[in-house]
Amino acid sequence: MFNLSEHKSSVKTEIIAGLTTFLTMAYIIIVNPVILADAGVPFQQGFTATVIAAVIGTLCMAFFANLPIAIAPGMGLNAYFAYSVVKANEDVTFAIAFSAVFVTGMIFLVLSLTKFRTKLMEAIPENLKHAITAGIGLFIAFIGLRLTGIITKHPSNLVGLGDLHSAPVILALVGLAVTIMLMSLNVRGALFIGMLITGIIAYFTKQLSFTKGVMSLPQLPEGIIVANPITAISDVVQYGLYGVVFSFLLVTLFDTTGTLLGVAQQAGLVKNGKLPNGGRAMISDSISTTVGAMFGTSPTTAYIESSAGVAAGGRTGLTALVVATLFAVAALFSPLVGAVSGVAAITSPSLIIVGCLMMGAVRHIEWNDFDEAFPAFLVILSMPLTSSIATGIALGFISYPLMKIVKGKFRAVHPLVYVFAVLFLYQLVFLPH
Repeated sequence: MFNLSEHKSSVKTEIIAGLTTFLTMAYIIIVNPVILADAGVPFQQGFTATVIAAVIGTLCMAFFANLPIAIAPGMGLNAYFAYSVVKANEDVTFAIAFSAVFVTGMIFLVLSLTKFRTKLMEAIPENLKHAITAGIGLFIAFIGLRLTGIITKHPSNLVGLGDLHSAPVILALVGLAVTIMLMSLNVRGALFIGMLITGIIAYFTKQLSFTKGVMSLPQLPEGIIVANPITAISDVVQYGLYGVVFSFLLVTLFDTTGTLLGVAQQAGLVKNGKLPNGGRAMISDSISTTVGAMFGTSPTTAYIESSAGVAAGGRTGLTALVVATLFAVAALFSPLVGAVSGVAAITSPSLIIVGCLMMGAVRHIEWNDFDEAFPAFLVILSMPLTSSIATGIALGFISYPLMKIVKGKFRAVHPLVYVFAVLFLYQLVFLPH
């Protein structure tokens, strides 16, 4: 079913990869409902909805697209939902905002059933594809460093070195050192083993505890929030949420596209600039967004943390199946998952190391050709500095055709790149992001 031999993988390798991916992204099960709670969504509703969206989307990715990529509610999109859509508008309740997410999901699904999204993936210039991979790598390494406290806020230069004497930072550095040594020795499953060892150290140094127990049953206090497509469309029209839908559409489209390309290239799955089953991967994301909105969560996206599983050897949908299974099990073990994912030092070293691996894509960029190099550089630089994959892609899409026009090479640019350059410019200038 998963063509393991064709991808030179094994069941053991895929299981370890799935465990690695899950552990690096398990934080979303806790963080997402916390952010949604600021918009009035009951925590248990957000928790269960997050799990449902992740399980359905990732299962679709496993069986329908056969890719080692997990899907879950996107960071950034949840904050936009809570603070820019709900809290910034007194008339818009979280239920009405979920109608906008639902409509976005339906539009995704319609686009996914056509060849549009696949054509978009193929239309992205090769140098920008490599830049997206490298930019995502730098971004997730930055996330890993920030979450552990190795780097922290600085009053005059935004970021600076953290307190190297604090217990969390020491634990993170020890975990990073252990994992680096395992990677250097080419130990299979080095990332997962590194997390396991770090977790054991965290437990015995009392940085990891299970004070809230281990198990609890999932709940949906609000039931199904959005069930009728006509009502959802009516809410969007009545409250004028067109800009919200457009922002969700554009950001999720390019977050997912960029992540798919970046992770798939790292796994060696992109052939001749094309991702096999790329269209099916987009459909999986669309279904997840639509279903997630029904139960009460913000738009979903392909997760950059999937690159940790790919680094551990994941190459097929079996990795995604393991991730989906663990998310389903996690629904029963929310206190346990919350405890482990709450210790950043356990999972963040993997993000830092994977960021290093993904940065290798810069060697494929044509640095001697300035009109190719600068847009790529802009993508790589802006992703970590703006904390947004979509913004990095936007700046690349805007600058690339402009430089080609100046050089008299406007015919070499795919028409879709011009279309999205205009859309991105409009979104950055006139819409919240």
